[in-house]
Amino acid sequence: MSERLGTGPAAGRANGNGRPAPPSTANTPSTAHGPSATREVGRARRRKEDARLVTGRTTWTDNIQLPGMLYVAFLRSPMAHARITRVDISAVRALPGVVAAYGGRDFADEQGSLPCAWPVTEDVVIPDHPPMAVGEVRYAGEAVACVVATDRYRAADALEAIEIDYEPLEAVVDMTEALTEGAPTVHESGNRAFTWKFAGGDIDAAFRDAPVVIDRAYVQQRLIPTAMEPRAVVATTDGETFTLYSSTQIPHVLRVMLAMTTGIPEHRLRVIAPDVGGGFGSKLQVTAEEVLALLLTRRLGRPVKWTESRSEGNLTVHHGRDQLQRIRLAAEPDGRIRGVEVDLLADMGAYLMLVTPGVPLLGAFMYSGIYKVDAYDFTCTGVFTTKMPTDAYRGAGRPEATFAIERAVDELAHELGLDPVEVRRRNWITHEEFPYTTVCGLTYDSGNYEAATDRALELFGYDGLRAEQAERRARHDPVQLGIGVSTYTEMCGLAPSRVLGSLSYGAGGWEHASVRMLPTGKVEVITGTSPHGQGHETAWSQITADALGVPFEDISVLHGDTAVSHKGMDTYGSRSLVVGGIAVLSACEKVKDRARELAAHLLEASADDIEFSGGSFKVRGTAEGKSIQELALAAFTGHDLPDGFEPRLDAETTFDPENFSFPHGTHLCAIEVDTETGRSTIRSYVAVDDVGSVVNPLIVEGQVHGGIAQGIAQALFEEAVHDSEGNLLTTTMSDYLIPSAADLPVFTTDRTETPATSNPLGVKGVGEAGTIASTPAVVNAIVDALRPYGVRDVRMPCTPERVWRTVTEAVTAGSEGDAR
Repeated sequence: MSERLGTGPAAGRANGNGRPAPPSTANTPSTAHGPSATREVGRARRRKEDARLVTGRTTWTDNIQLPGMLYVAFLRSPMAHARITRVDISAVRALPGVVAAYGGRDFADEQGSLPCAWPVTEDVVIPDHPPMAVGEVRYAGEAVACVVATDRYRAADALEAIEIDYEPLEAVVDMTEALTEGAPTVHESGNRAFTWKFAGGDIDAAFRDAPVVIDRAYVQQRLIPTAMEPRAVVATTDGETFTLYSSTQIPHVLRVMLAMTTGIPEHRLRVIAPDVGGGFGSKLQVTAEEVLALLLTRRLGRPVKWTESRSEGNLTVHHGRDQLQRIRLAAEPDGRIRGVEVDLLADMGAYLMLVTPGVPLLGAFMYSGIYKVDAYDFTCTGVFTTKMPTDAYRGAGRPEATFAIERAVDELAHELGLDPVEVRRRNWITHEEFPYTTVCGLTYDSGNYEAATDRALELFGYDGLRAEQAERRARHDPVQLGIGVSTYTEMCGLAPSRVLGSLSYGAGGWEHASVRMLPTGKVEVITGTSPHGQGHETAWSQITADALGVPFEDISVLHGDTAVSHKGMDTYGSRSLVVGGIAVLSACEKVKDRARELAAHLLEASADDIEFSGGSFKVRGTAEGKSIQELALAAFTGHDLPDGFEPRLDAETTFDPENFSFPHGTHLCAIEVDTETGRSTIRSYVAVDDVGSVVNPLIVEGQVHGGIAQGIAQALFEEAVHDSEGNLLTTTMSDYLIPSAADLPVFTTDRTETPATSNPLGVKGVGEAGTIASTPAVVNAIVDALRPYGVRDVRMPCTPERVWRTVTEAVTAGSEGDAR
């Protein structure tokens, strides 16, 4: 739901020669709205893939039916920590429809260890992580045995006949306790996975004699990603080659990692991601089920399928967040921030999965936010617990960092008796100062925080809401009004490769694209990005249509199949457009270069005299020309080509950017909190985001809406809860609350547009922005509403019970203080 405001294209976009817009204009936000009549980029096109996705007339992994298909079900540990003393599967094999059954020891010699691709320090502890537990289980839900049967129901029913004996071991649930001497251990090496430090400036000087010090602790609760489509895997073989269909975000990465893990030669392994129904990081993974499906099909010689139930997913999809944050600000009496110090405990869970240890480090560079800070010090300790491993979840480290700094800045404003917007104004980087190198060493290339904030305040009616808040407080209204502010930036577009290498990341950040001109003039774009709802087919078609001058309808986009798109780094970290989209544009430019050479030959002119416009190459100053689609046919026939010219216009590019992209924005939330019941109701929500130049406003709006919904969900609804023995208590949607549209407010959205200077389109990432910004906006609003009661924090999720208890405890503590 939204009031659609400002949905036109960017002005100040990259100029016609394909070079980035110069910095002098990049920080002046666009006010133009409405697409050019001749351009696709900036046009609010409905997504061409939506018809098949919404109606279900497509191929999801669970739709796939292959001859001789078998179905696998996994028996999962009911205990968080235990030794496996006996596994008896003899009775299972005699059941009707059962083809095979296995315990972990049956795969011990071939299953390898699930990979961790981000060894963040030289001494990081990366324990072996068998896809199926062999001698010990370390989280509830870990696979301990499996049944393969002729249908999924027989497979699931047969699990009851497996007999397993466990010797209970002590669970490790609390991160702080896990690091104390004598605590039970998850692994023989102990519970500390790593300690990673990062600093800039003189932090001791910043805090020495600081007039104001804010010292706060925040809890980032554990979250469970809940994509619309549950995970599913189909594996098949012809005896020589293997094909794995998976609901994954990373078919290319998965292929490499599966080859390394299973020993199947990479050139004999094909990975296909059919249409994928959402991921949000939860499908950025190499999973036990993917590995075991391949091993089963190799052993049985028949196709096997596994599709998770929703409860199974809550147990075994990697979880998100789960951090304990301590943040300290040193500031001047006028509110200027001198230094930021962060000490972080990050729950790794029982193992380090694909990028588990790197997730909190992505946030390490963002705790200074949009602010000019003299000094910074960051320490992160990764802690093993007997819980499902954590890994990337929408925003991956950046939402946690933004939450901490935005909450702390609000605390600073309260401490000084200043308006929270004013404190931000006194500290943020002004638009004249870009490009700006932060205390964390990042160079923000462009931005205009003033413009985004001013627009948000205007749409929000900030002054009027503050006046209403004062009036409610004066009359002691039991329903108090709170106003939450969140000004954010993020580093996204995960790349460049050299920077990732310096952080010990196990892969690059480049992206690949190919553009094929077909003889009939149609165009195939092959992208290394792998969409799971982002609208790549539409956006890439718009970019290609403008670059080549061919109709939008004449372009198809191919993706998600390593036999079709042979090279790629896939989709996560808001990287698809700023890396993958630029690769597409670059490939188009190469196609035009080849077409120009052919046109010059056919038109008997110098290539320097050939101009390109509207899809046609013409000799300068004449009407004589050839369309690029005519040239595609001429290249195909090969009848009249320049000497040495190959009969094709096709081209490919591997693009590796020189910098991250840095979207930013201001989100404002007005919330009514009933102090007698604890109920919090969002009254209005305004988001003004700056994601650079916009390819498709409808896609941007959808990404912002979804992101805000997920951020609000963390603030108010979602939490994975474990008991003292490590059992997950929130295994169903009755226990783990996902908000529906009825639980969310109407969003008022708008944009400012300061083009990025790091790519020819001037684009920045948008996929994670709403999630990063919205959580602190909501919690700041709740705390702001409760300030008169002495409340300075409410732990997330801010449920009615938790809010009511916080108010009650604060009032009681205040009364006792007055009595003393």
